[in-house]
Amino acid sequence: MLFGLPWWVFMMIIFIFLSGYMSFRAMRAERALEEQFIEDEGQKYIKRMEAERDKRQKQKSKQASN
Repeated sequence: MLFGLPWWVFMMIIFIFLSGYMSFRAMRAERALEEQFIEDEGQKYIKRMEAERDKRQKQKSKQASN
């Protein structure tokens, strides 16, 4: 016994800190995953917007030439 406490109390303290660290790591990993997902969805949206803009410009130039 260190400092008058049983060994399992120290183990519990270590496990609590370890659990907090693992939770922090998981939170950071999930945040990075969410940011990547948002970035990918934003790129898809931008591509759709550009395709729609090109389609409208082609329609306008086609109507102007007729």
